[in-house]
Amino acid sequence: MDRIDAMQAFVAVADLKGFAPAARKLGLSPSGVTRMIAALEDRLGARLLQRTTRRVALTDVGARYLERARRILADVEEAEGAAEGERTQPSGRLVVSAPVGFGRLHVSPMMSAYLKRYAEVTGELRLEDRMVNLVEDGVDLAVRIGHLPDSTLVARQVGQMRRIVVAAPGYLKRHGEPKAPAAIASHQAIQFGAAAAPDWRFIDGGREIRVMPAPRFLTNSADAAIQHAEAGGGLTRVLFYQAADSLRRGRLKIVLQKFEQPPLPIHLVYPTSRLLSAKVRAFIDLVTGTADWDFGGT
Repeated sequence: MDRIDAMQAFVAVADLKGFAPAARKLGLSPSGVTRMIAALEDRLGARLLQRTTRRVALTDVGARYLERARRILADVEEAEGAAEGERTQPSGRLVVSAPVGFGRLHVSPMMSAYLKRYAEVTGELRLEDRMVNLVEDGVDLAVRIGHLPDSTLVARQVGQMRRIVVAAPGYLKRHGEPKAPAAIASHQAIQFGAAAAPDWRFIDGGREIRVMPAPRFLTNSADAAIQHAEAGGGLTRVLFYQAADSLRRGRLKIVLQKFEQPPLPIHLVYPTSRLLSAKVRAFIDLVTGTADWDFGGT
């Protein structure tokens, strides 16, 4: 049994909800498609389809296998196209993942520009603050802020991001501006992030300094932390882009700047198991050529 042919037959049956229409699409006999599906199920040791006299439905195993089969067939199609020198123009569906806040402000405009430039591509931008599994979640490319763990992903650095401590000018006028990380202990603190125990890290003369403030306000929302800081609630530590608008408007001020850790890298990552398709390569080229994602300066 040819595995690729069997996968194509299975996907056709699932899409068209029947063996007869799948056979017509593939140019085969219904009995031939039935035998291919049966052989595939025997090989996998699991039933993929529930058959009745009126309808064909996916089993739970079949639904999961269908998504993986689609990706495998797409990879085969890309590989054949690349080997033949085809598919030089971006086309198909591009799925990009990014953190919620950064994606909304900086990746979404890139997607709009990309889709305007490449009319044969349909795009999907998934914004979520979790580390997605690109292969399992069907993502072509992801934007990640921070140091990457060792993995099988290819990474292309496209920017950098400062981690800053900010407070409202009015708060600093009333309470004084901290001149060293240790002074944070005498200030009100706002904790943004999932960590139950705040751990603010700084650098002084090449030596790492860890400060664990006792926050009066904790939140998993950068917007809420920044709004409370603007209202005079104290110091908060965020990524530069999250406070950029407030800094520009003078609602917040950066403190302890000379003690900041080195900026975090911003990467585009994609699976090594996939050929770098024209649609992915075009998105990378657009970001590297036009996006200003350097948030590491003053």
